[in-house]
Amino acid sequence: MTKRIFHSICFVALTVFLASAALIMGVLYEYFTNVQQSQLKMQMNLAAHGIANEGKSFLDHFEVTDYRMTWISGDGTVLYDSVSDSEVMENHLEREEVKEALASGFGESRRYSKTLTQRSLYAAQRLPDGTILRLSISQHSIWVLLLGMIQPICMIFAAALILSIILAVRLSNKVVEPLNQINLNDPLSNEGYDELAPFLRRIDSQQRQLRIQENLLQQKQNELNTIIGSMNEGMILLNQKGKIISINPAARKLLDARVDCIGADMLSLCRNLFLQEILSDALKGEPGERTIELHGENYRVDANPIISEDLTKGVALFFFHVTEKEKAEQMRREFTANVSHELKTPLHSISGYAELLKNDVVKEEDRVPFAGKIYVEAQRMIRLVEDIISLSHLDEGAKDMRREMVDLYDLAERAVSSLEPEADAAHVTLALSGASVILKGIPQLLYSIIYNLCDNAIKYNRKSGRVKVSIQDEEGGIRLSVADTGIGILPEHRERIFERFYRVDKSRSKEVGGTGLGLSIVKHAAKIHHAEIEVESTVGEGTTIVVWFPEQRE
Repeated sequence: MTKRIFHSICFVALTVFLASAALIMGVLYEYFTNVQQSQLKMQMNLAAHGIANEGKSFLDHFEVTDYRMTWISGDGTVLYDSVSDSEVMENHLEREEVKEALASGFGESRRYSKTLTQRSLYAAQRLPDGTILRLSISQHSIWVLLLGMIQPICMIFAAALILSIILAVRLSNKVVEPLNQINLNDPLSNEGYDELAPFLRRIDSQQRQLRIQENLLQQKQNELNTIIGSMNEGMILLNQKGKIISINPAARKLLDARVDCIGADMLSLCRNLFLQEILSDALKGEPGERTIELHGENYRVDANPIISEDLTKGVALFFFHVTEKEKAEQMRREFTANVSHELKTPLHSISGYAELLKNDVVKEEDRVPFAGKIYVEAQRMIRLVEDIISLSHLDEGAKDMRREMVDLYDLAERAVSSLEPEADAAHVTLALSGASVILKGIPQLLYSIIYNLCDNAIKYNRKSGRVKVSIQDEEGGIRLSVADTGIGILPEHRERIFERFYRVDKSRSKEVGGTGLGLSIVKHAAKIHHAEIEVESTVGEGTTIVVWFPEQRE
């Protein structure tokens, strides 16, 4: 803007100067012309008086230097000319000044010669004898006058140019200074040109709108960052060249990427061939999905192209951790197979015994033992179905069960009492120690924890073995422990004993009639109570299982 003002001021100043110079030159030229015309007229009067008094003799001794004198008869014939031979000169009757002098007594005219670039001034007067006396003088054109004055004009032009530049610089800076000092953060506080007031009010209004929009955008951005940052799934946004434009913390941790990885090539972070394939397809506009392995875990990668105006503008990559899902799916398949297997054995037994009874091939004395075997297998099936139902209920969180204040020691007494016949039959000593402690929980589940732990301790014990149940109120929580002197558990089996239908000694499990779901029920019931389970075991010496309930008492 400063340059435009500077150029405008210089242009106006120079234009005014040139216009003024042209006007002055024109006025001066006209002024000098009028002066010469007046002098020419005055000389004409003097010469006319001389010729009128003395006749042609006056012309003989009259010296003419600057003027040309011509004496013309009434019919236009040239009688005398101070410059040319009068005898060879043409008739002057049609000359403007001559015609005017014949008509009115005095005539004037001006004629310009392009060849000589001169202008001639003429004055003619009619003498008393009817002849015409004409005087003329040559005058240079205005361009010759301008050329003669070029040096002073150039000096004046240079001085005017310098002054114009200085004035333009100072004036442009002064004009622009209030604009440069405008406080755009607070437009209405500025003091400047009144003409800028509507502009400043408009800026203030737009700034308020921009601040509102900026706050909304920032709020949306913070919400988006919070959502993306809290996602457990990895998310990466790529441009059409496969460069990273956004990556959330989960994806950055998964790919071991640096914080400043924005702008890096995706394939430089992960060189997995399957990932490269689906990314290449997505950049071509084709969505893809593959399961890849990262850090020993399985992840499902979804590549979705971002398409705008039928062009792929980028790709959104999502990483879903599916290891647990695949494990759960595997456990579900194993659970289904195990349930089928566990139910098939007693069903075959029941079916076989029933078929023998139906065909009446059983002796009378064997009917009761056969009926007893059918009963035992049916009870085994009932226990299995009940345990499966319990596990299904626990998988759903047991939300329909009511929590209440429970004396854990009292529950332990009831469980031990109900298991004493089984312990006596197995020649195992069952003992309870500790004191009364109050715990807020679900009584049925707490009872099943104690019952199943004690039941396993009895079944997998040796003759004359011991099972010791202990309830202790300790700092920070309640400690329930069930210790036995049984067969023990190998280290490689300890992590899996809580899986459904998993048995350390399958042959012994069949003998004792276990369903293989007891410890699974213990695990789920403990999880619902936010309890932790610890297993300590020595093969051949026994096992101790500790259930630690965190502080939940009122």
